[in-house]
Amino acid sequence: MKVLFMVTGRGLGGDAAIALNTMKALEKRGVECEVGLDSSASGDLFEKNGYFVHKVSIPQAGGHSATKLSALKGGLKLITATFKAMSAIKKSGADFVVGVLGGGAIVGSLGAKFTGKPAFSLISTPLDSKVCPKFNQCFVFPELDKFRWEKLPKNMTRSFYPLAENTEKGNEKVALQKLKEFPNFDENKKTIVFSSGSSIFKGTVDAINLVAGDTDEYNLVLVGLPLHEEYLDELDDDKIIYAGFIDWINHLFKFADLTVLTDDGVSLEESLLCEKPIIALTKVKWGRYQNMAGVFKGAIIESEVSDVCKSINEAFENYDSLKQRAIFYGKQCNEAADVLVDKMLKELE
Repeated sequence: MKVLFMVTGRGLGGDAAIALNTMKALEKRGVECEVGLDSSASGDLFEKNGYFVHKVSIPQAGGHSATKLSALKGGLKLITATFKAMSAIKKSGADFVVGVLGGGAIVGSLGAKFTGKPAFSLISTPLDSKVCPKFNQCFVFPELDKFRWEKLPKNMTRSFYPLAENTEKGNEKVALQKLKEFPNFDENKKTIVFSSGSSIFKGTVDAINLVAGDTDEYNLVLVGLPLHEEYLDELDDDKIIYAGFIDWINHLFKFADLTVLTDDGVSLEESLLCEKPIIALTKVKWGRYQNMAGVFKGAIIESEVSDVCKSINEAFENYDSLKQRAIFYGKQCNEAADVLVDKMLKELE
Protein backbone atom coordinates (compact mmCIF):
# COMPACT_ATOMS: atom_id res chain seq x y z
CA MET A 1 0.00 0.00 0.00
CA LYS A 2 1.20 3.51 -0.80
CA VAL A 3 0.25 7.00 0.38
CA LEU A 4 1.00 10.50 -0.85
CA PHE A 5 1.11 13.32 1.71
CA MET A 6 0.28 16.90 0.68
CA VAL A 7 2.03 19.22 3.12
CA THR A 8 1.61 22.93 3.76
CA GLY A 9 4.51 25.22 4.62
CA ARG A 10 8.23 25.55 4.07
CA GLY A 11 9.04 21.87 4.50
CA LEU A 12 10.93 22.52 7.74
CA GLY A 13 8.50 23.62 10.47
CA GLY A 14 5.62 22.13 12.42
CA ASP A 15 3.55 21.13 9.37
CA ALA A 16 6.46 19.10 8.03
CA ALA A 17 7.12 17.51 11.42
CA ILE A 18 3.48 16.41 11.71
CA ALA A 19 3.64 14.84 8.25
CA LEU A 20 7.00 13.16 8.89
CA ASN A 21 5.88 11.67 12.20
CA THR A 22 2.69 10.32 10.64
CA MET A 23 4.64 8.91 7.70
CA LYS A 24 7.03 7.06 9.99
CA ALA A 25 4.10 5.55 11.91
CA LEU A 26 2.54 4.35 8.64
CA GLU A 27 5.88 3.06 7.42
CA LYS A 28 6.08 0.79 10.50
CA ARG A 29 2.86 -0.81 9.23
CA GLY A 30 4.30 -1.47 5.79
CA VAL A 31 2.86 1.58 4.00
CA GLU A 32 5.15 3.23 1.45
CA CYS A 33 5.15 7.02 1.72
CA GLU A 34 5.86 9.92 -0.64
CA VAL A 35 5.27 13.64 -0.12
CA GLY A 36 4.05 16.62 -2.12
CA LEU A 37 5.45 20.05 -1.22
CA ASP A 38 4.99 23.50 -2.66
CA SER A 39 7.61 24.36 -5.28
CA SER A 40 9.00 27.05 -2.97
CA ALA A 41 9.43 24.67 -0.02
CA SER A 42 12.58 22.79 0.95
CA GLY A 43 12.48 19.05 0.49
CA ASP A 44 15.63 18.45 2.54
CA LEU A 45 13.92 17.13 5.66
CA PHE A 46 11.98 14.48 3.78
CA GLU A 47 14.77 13.56 1.36
CA LYS A 48 17.20 13.08 4.24
CA ASN A 49 14.69 10.64 5.70
CA GLY A 50 14.53 8.73 2.41
CA TYR A 51 11.21 9.99 1.01
CA PHE A 52 10.60 10.99 -2.59
CA VAL A 53 9.38 14.60 -2.91
CA HIS A 54 6.92 15.78 -5.58
CA LYS A 55 6.94 19.50 -6.27
CA VAL A 56 3.35 20.70 -6.46
CA SER A 57 1.44 23.86 -5.55
CA ILE A 58 0.14 24.33 -2.00
CA PRO A 59 -1.70 27.67 -1.67
CA GLN A 60 -1.60 29.31 1.76
CA ALA A 61 -4.37 31.54 3.06
CA GLY A 62 -2.75 32.42 6.37
CA GLY A 63 -3.95 29.54 8.56
CA HIS A 64 -5.58 30.80 11.77
CA SER A 65 -4.80 34.34 10.67
CA ALA A 66 -6.53 34.06 7.31
CA THR A 67 -8.57 37.04 6.16
CA LYS A 68 -11.28 37.11 3.51
CA LEU A 69 -8.74 38.59 1.08
CA SER A 70 -6.02 36.04 1.79
CA ALA A 71 -8.57 33.22 1.58
CA LEU A 72 -9.76 34.57 -1.79
CA LYS A 73 -6.19 34.76 -3.11
CA GLY A 74 -5.54 31.22 -1.94
CA GLY A 75 -8.78 30.05 -3.51
CA LEU A 76 -7.85 31.50 -6.89
CA LYS A 77 -4.72 29.33 -6.92
CA LEU A 78 -6.66 26.16 -6.12
CA ILE A 79 -7.50 25.23 -9.71
CA THR A 80 -3.85 25.01 -10.76
CA ALA A 81 -2.92 23.44 -7.44
CA THR A 82 -5.59 20.75 -7.81
CA PHE A 83 -4.37 19.75 -11.27
CA LYS A 84 -0.80 19.51 -10.00
CA ALA A 85 -1.97 17.44 -7.06
CA MET A 86 -3.87 15.10 -9.38
CA SER A 87 -0.76 14.69 -11.50
CA ALA A 88 1.39 13.89 -8.46
CA ILE A 89 -1.16 11.39 -7.13
CA LYS A 90 -1.22 9.56 -10.46
CA LYS A 91 2.56 9.67 -10.82
CA SER A 92 3.11 8.33 -7.33
CA GLY A 93 0.69 5.44 -7.76
CA ALA A 94 -0.68 6.21 -4.28
CA ASP A 95 -3.58 4.15 -2.95
CA PHE A 96 -4.68 7.00 -0.69
CA VAL A 97 -3.84 10.61 0.15
CA VAL A 98 -3.23 12.47 3.41
CA GLY A 99 -3.50 16.27 3.37
CA VAL A 100 -1.69 18.07 6.18
CA LEU A 101 -3.14 21.33 7.51
CA GLY A 102 -4.44 24.39 5.67
CA GLY A 103 -3.71 24.41 1.96
CA GLY A 104 -2.13 20.97 2.04
CA ALA A 105 -5.27 19.47 3.54
CA ILE A 106 -7.52 21.20 1.00
CA VAL A 107 -5.38 20.37 -2.05
CA GLY A 108 -5.07 16.79 -0.85
CA SER A 109 -8.86 16.48 -0.52
CA LEU A 110 -9.55 17.93 -3.97
CA GLY A 111 -6.76 16.02 -5.71
CA ALA A 112 -7.93 12.75 -4.20
CA LYS A 113 -11.57 13.46 -5.04
CA PHE A 114 -10.86 14.00 -8.73
CA THR A 115 -8.55 10.98 -9.01
CA GLY A 116 -10.96 8.69 -7.19
CA LYS A 117 -8.63 8.00 -4.27
CA PRO A 118 -9.56 7.76 -0.59
CA ALA A 119 -8.20 10.64 1.50
CA PHE A 120 -7.74 11.84 5.05
CA SER A 121 -7.23 15.41 6.18
CA LEU A 122 -5.30 16.54 9.24
CA ILE A 123 -6.97 19.85 10.05
CA SER A 124 -6.47 22.71 12.50
CA THR A 125 -7.54 25.95 10.79
CA PRO A 126 -10.98 27.50 10.20
CA LEU A 127 -10.67 27.17 6.42
CA ASP A 128 -9.58 23.53 6.16
CA SER A 129 -12.23 22.59 8.73
CA LYS A 130 -14.93 24.06 6.46
CA VAL A 131 -13.70 22.54 3.19
CA CYS A 132 -12.20 19.12 3.91
CA PRO A 133 -15.10 17.48 5.79
CA LYS A 134 -17.18 17.85 2.63
CA PHE A 135 -14.89 15.36 0.86
CA ASN A 136 -13.35 12.91 3.32
CA GLN A 137 -12.63 11.81 6.88
CA CYS A 138 -10.82 14.46 8.94
CA PHE A 139 -8.69 14.35 12.07
CA VAL A 140 -9.09 17.45 14.22
CA PHE A 141 -6.01 18.75 16.03
CA PRO A 142 -6.15 20.65 19.37
CA GLU A 143 -5.77 24.15 17.89
CA LEU A 144 -9.18 23.92 16.24
CA ASP A 145 -12.10 24.95 18.44
CA LYS A 146 -14.00 21.85 17.29
CA PHE A 147 -11.53 19.73 19.28
CA ARG A 148 -13.32 20.91 22.41
CA TRP A 149 -16.81 20.11 21.15
CA GLU A 150 -18.60 17.42 23.17
CA LYS A 151 -19.76 15.71 19.99
CA LEU A 152 -18.16 15.87 16.55
CA PRO A 153 -19.74 15.07 13.15
CA LYS A 154 -19.23 11.49 11.92
CA ASN A 155 -16.51 12.53 9.49
CA MET A 156 -14.39 14.20 12.18
CA THR A 157 -12.23 12.56 14.84
CA ARG A 158 -10.07 14.16 17.53
CA SER A 159 -6.33 13.55 17.44
CA PHE A 160 -3.37 14.88 19.35
CA TYR A 161 -0.38 15.76 17.18
CA PRO A 162 1.70 12.74 16.12
CA LEU A 163 5.14 13.04 17.69
CA ALA A 164 8.54 11.62 16.74
CA GLU A 165 9.37 8.26 18.31
CA ASN A 166 12.44 9.58 20.10
CA THR A 167 10.72 12.51 21.81
CA GLU A 168 10.17 10.72 25.11
CA LYS A 169 13.79 9.51 25.02
CA GLY A 170 15.15 12.94 25.87
CA ASN A 171 18.41 12.65 27.77
CA GLU A 172 19.12 15.28 30.42
CA LYS A 173 22.84 14.55 30.24
CA VAL A 174 22.96 15.43 26.54
CA ALA A 175 21.31 18.79 27.18
CA LEU A 176 23.57 19.49 30.15
CA GLN A 177 26.69 18.96 28.06
CA LYS A 178 25.33 21.20 25.32
CA LEU A 179 24.40 23.96 27.76
CA LYS A 180 27.81 23.84 29.42
CA GLU A 181 29.21 25.22 26.14
CA PHE A 182 27.54 28.55 26.95
CA PRO A 183 29.56 30.68 29.39
CA ASN A 184 26.50 32.09 31.16
CA PHE A 185 24.99 28.69 31.99
CA ASP A 186 24.90 27.87 35.71
CA GLU A 187 24.29 24.26 36.79
CA ASN A 188 23.01 25.45 40.15
CA LYS A 189 20.08 27.37 38.66
CA LYS A 190 16.74 26.12 37.40
CA THR A 191 16.37 26.21 33.62
CA ILE A 192 13.46 27.68 31.66
CA VAL A 193 13.17 27.13 27.90
CA PHE A 194 11.47 29.75 25.71
CA SER A 195 10.26 28.79 22.24
CA SER A 196 7.63 29.71 19.67
CA GLY A 197 8.47 26.78 17.41
CA SER A 198 11.01 26.81 14.60
CA SER A 199 10.58 30.60 14.26
CA ILE A 200 11.05 33.12 17.07
CA PHE A 201 8.22 35.63 17.31
CA LYS A 202 8.52 39.08 18.85
CA GLY A 203 6.30 38.21 21.81
CA THR A 204 8.65 35.41 22.82
CA VAL A 205 11.60 37.80 22.72
CA ASP A 206 9.67 40.32 24.81
CA ALA A 207 8.77 37.62 27.35
CA ILE A 208 12.31 36.34 27.87
CA ASN A 209 13.59 39.93 28.16
CA LEU A 210 10.99 40.65 30.85
CA VAL A 211 12.15 37.67 32.89
CA ALA A 212 15.82 38.51 32.36
CA GLY A 213 15.15 42.03 33.59
CA ASP A 214 13.20 40.81 36.60
CA THR A 215 15.48 38.11 38.03
CA ASP A 216 18.78 36.26 37.60
CA GLU A 217 17.39 33.18 39.38
CA TYR A 218 17.11 31.03 36.24
CA ASN A 219 19.00 29.87 33.17
CA LEU A 220 16.91 31.38 30.36
CA VAL A 221 17.28 29.45 27.09
CA LEU A 222 15.81 30.71 23.80
CA VAL A 223 15.56 28.36 20.80
CA GLY A 224 14.56 28.87 17.17
CA LEU A 225 15.39 31.20 14.29
CA PRO A 226 14.15 34.80 14.50
CA LEU A 227 11.50 35.96 12.06
CA HIS A 228 13.58 39.14 11.84
CA GLU A 229 17.30 39.20 12.59
CA GLU A 230 17.03 42.38 14.64
CA TYR A 231 15.18 40.41 17.34
CA LEU A 232 18.52 38.95 18.37
CA ASP A 233 19.94 42.44 18.95
CA GLU A 234 17.41 42.88 21.76
CA LEU A 235 18.74 39.95 23.79
CA ASP A 236 21.03 40.43 26.79
CA ASP A 237 23.83 37.96 26.04
CA ASP A 238 24.91 37.96 29.68
CA LYS A 239 21.51 36.82 30.94
CA ILE A 240 20.03 34.87 28.03
CA ILE A 241 21.32 31.72 26.34
CA TYR A 242 20.44 31.81 22.65
CA ALA A 243 20.74 28.23 21.40
CA GLY A 244 19.46 28.87 17.86
CA PHE A 245 17.70 26.19 15.80
CA ILE A 246 18.57 22.89 17.46
CA ASP A 247 18.02 19.18 16.84
CA TRP A 248 18.23 18.28 20.56
CA ILE A 249 15.02 19.94 21.71
CA ASN A 250 13.70 16.74 23.32
CA HIS A 251 16.88 16.54 25.44
CA LEU A 252 16.48 20.20 26.37
CA PHE A 253 12.82 19.79 27.32
CA LYS A 254 13.74 16.79 29.45
CA PHE A 255 16.45 18.78 31.25
CA ALA A 256 14.46 21.98 31.74
CA ASP A 257 12.37 22.70 34.79
CA LEU A 258 9.74 24.71 32.91
CA THR A 259 8.91 25.69 29.33
CA VAL A 260 7.46 28.98 28.09
CA LEU A 261 5.85 28.33 24.72
CA THR A 262 3.25 29.81 22.41
CA ASP A 263 -0.25 28.38 22.74
CA ASP A 264 -0.14 26.25 19.61
CA GLY A 265 1.66 23.51 17.78
CA VAL A 266 3.75 20.42 18.36
CA SER A 267 6.10 21.94 20.95
CA LEU A 268 3.37 21.89 23.60
CA GLU A 269 2.96 18.15 23.27
CA GLU A 270 6.71 17.57 23.12
CA SER A 271 7.09 19.42 26.41
CA LEU A 272 4.27 17.42 28.01
CA LEU A 273 5.81 14.18 26.79
CA CYS A 274 9.00 15.23 28.55
CA GLU A 275 6.89 15.72 31.71
CA LYS A 276 7.31 19.49 31.86
CA PRO A 277 4.68 22.05 32.90
CA ILE A 278 4.08 24.86 30.44
CA ILE A 279 3.47 28.58 30.44
CA ALA A 280 1.50 29.17 27.23
CA LEU A 281 1.92 32.71 25.92
CA THR A 282 -1.28 33.89 24.26
CA LYS A 283 -1.69 36.19 21.24
CA VAL A 284 2.00 35.98 20.29
CA LYS A 285 1.42 34.57 16.81
CA TRP A 286 -0.59 37.11 14.85
CA GLY A 287 -2.72 37.88 17.90
CA ARG A 288 -4.52 34.56 17.90
CA TYR A 289 -5.78 32.73 20.98
CA GLN A 290 -5.98 28.92 20.96
CA ASN A 291 -7.09 28.01 24.51
CA MET A 292 -4.59 25.18 24.90
CA ALA A 293 -5.13 25.33 28.66
CA GLY A 294 -8.67 24.21 27.88
CA VAL A 295 -7.31 21.13 26.10
CA PHE A 296 -4.51 20.18 28.48
CA LYS A 297 -6.30 21.04 31.70
CA GLY A 298 -4.09 21.44 34.74
CA ALA A 299 -0.80 21.09 32.84
CA ILE A 300 -0.69 24.57 31.28
CA ILE A 301 -0.87 28.07 32.70
CA GLU A 302 -1.97 30.67 30.15
CA SER A 303 -0.26 34.04 30.26
CA GLU A 304 -0.16 37.33 28.46
CA VAL A 305 3.41 38.30 27.60
CA SER A 306 3.26 41.15 30.12
CA ASP A 307 2.35 38.71 32.92
CA VAL A 308 5.04 36.12 32.23
CA CYS A 309 7.02 36.75 35.43
CA LYS A 310 3.93 36.33 37.59
CA SER A 311 2.95 33.20 35.69
CA ILE A 312 6.39 31.64 36.15
CA ASN A 313 6.14 32.22 39.89
CA GLU A 314 2.69 30.63 39.89
CA ALA A 315 4.01 27.63 37.98
CA PHE A 316 6.77 26.93 40.48
CA GLU A 317 4.36 27.41 43.40
CA ASN A 318 2.08 24.72 41.90
CA TYR A 319 4.81 22.67 40.29
CA ASP A 320 3.95 19.18 41.54
CA SER A 321 0.31 19.27 40.44
CA LEU A 322 1.22 20.78 37.05
CA LYS A 323 3.83 18.09 36.48
CA GLN A 324 1.42 15.28 37.32
CA ARG A 325 -1.03 16.58 34.72
CA ALA A 326 1.82 16.97 32.21
CA ILE A 327 2.68 13.30 32.72
CA PHE A 328 -1.00 12.35 32.26
CA TYR A 329 -1.31 14.15 28.91
CA GLY A 330 2.19 13.19 27.84
CA LYS A 331 1.21 9.52 27.80
CA GLN A 332 -1.73 10.26 25.51
CA CYS A 333 0.42 12.37 23.20
CA ASN A 334 3.01 9.60 23.03
CA GLU A 335 0.39 7.24 21.60
CA ALA A 336 -1.12 9.77 19.18
CA ALA A 337 0.78 8.76 16.03
CA ASP A 338 -0.07 5.08 16.39
CA VAL A 339 -3.71 5.77 17.24
CA LEU A 340 -4.02 8.14 14.26
CA VAL A 341 -2.61 5.81 11.60
CA ASP A 342 -4.45 2.76 12.95
CA LYS A 343 -7.72 4.66 12.53
CA MET A 344 -6.75 5.55 8.96
CA LEU A 345 -5.90 1.99 8.01
CA LYS A 346 -9.06 0.64 9.65
CA GLU A 347 -11.12 3.14 7.65
CA LEU A 348 -9.48 1.90 4.44
CA GLU A 349 -10.37 -1.75 5.10
